Amino acid sequence: MAPLPNAELVQNSLQLYRYLLRCCKQLPEENIRQHYRHAVRQSFKVHADEDDPERIQQIIKRAIEDADWIMNK
Repeated sequence: MAPLPNAELVQNSLQLYRYLLRCCKQLPEENIRQHYRHAVRQSFKVHADEDDPERIQQIIKRAIEDADWIMNK
């Protein structure tokens, strides 16, 4: 399964959240989709108070890489 296009356009946390939820919609089984949607939401709650722009960009980059890996799994 190919990753969604325009991952390189993700610049902030809201765009990342939307991108990851769109990736979840492409997963083959409902229980897998639910699992990853839950994981995305939990991750955003954990990092909600992050205010270092460099750290936020690291998180965005890693989340996109992880999503690509999951989509190709």
